[in-house]
Amino acid sequence: MGLLSNRIGKESLKAGDHIYSWRAAWVYAHHGIYVGDDKVIHFTRGRDQEVGTGTVIDILLVSSAPKRSDTPCPVCTNEDNDASTETNGVVSSCLNCFLAGGALYRFEYAVNPALFIAKARGGTCTLAPSDPNEAVIRRAKYLLSNGFRCYNLFKSNCEDFAIYCKTGLLVAERGVVGQSGQAISIIGGPLAAVISTPFRLVTTNIYGMAVMAVGVYCASRYAADIGNRRDVVKMEVEDLTAGLASGRIRAVENIAQLVVPAERPAAATITA
Repeated sequence: MGLLSNRIGKESLKAGDHIYSWRAAWVYAHHGIYVGDDKVIHFTRGRDQEVGTGTVIDILLVSSAPKRSDTPCPVCTNEDNDASTETNGVVSSCLNCFLAGGALYRFEYAVNPALFIAKARGGTCTLAPSDPNEAVIRRAKYLLSNGFRCYNLFKSNCEDFAIYCKTGLLVAERGVVGQSGQAISIIGGPLAAVISTPFRLVTTNIYGMAVMAVGVYCASRYAADIGNRRDVVKMEVEDLTAGLASGRIRAVENIAQLVVPAERPAAATITA
């Protein structure tokens, strides 16, 4: 993995890889799991929308999204998808449709802390190790048929989906951001600015202030990474989808908080 880029060629792809592609102006990256045979399984907001919040922020996001052709793709033609993807958002596409003209990048797992911090942009790597590729592919295909949860830009997005497929880990505490490195970066930037502001009393040097802000930002990313958190649980994909279907795990307030009943105290709350 390069220090500055995770970009790879298509010939380097392996089934079970977590891949992503940056959209226009690098506003956000779209993530998915490559399952072989030129197919990618990924999580969207549904209704052909990769990302969204339901707020005015969507104006920026939609303007950054790839332009979709009116002509159906002759390769994928959504052959693995049906009307249920309008609500659960998990879809299968050919690799070219997933990339939408963008470059191909591979998300890295089990990176060392120094390299993780050096990667200033979130959503490119994690400290957490990946499960075997066979388990990753099985989770992705199972979720394609059974759905993943309620889409939420900050708590349950395409990167959260791909990380779950790779690790089986979910955040188990209410009111916190999900495992997405992109979401953590979005929150960490303003947080660093706010926290570093009082240090103006210590130094008025602009470079000193910048160093402090960068330090706070890197520390927030490191502490919130899925491989470094203590508020996560390992959940089998069958347990997740069966819980949603039966009501043992239920959506709360139409966001990505999932409540598990009391007989499983170790996973008292699952937050996407």
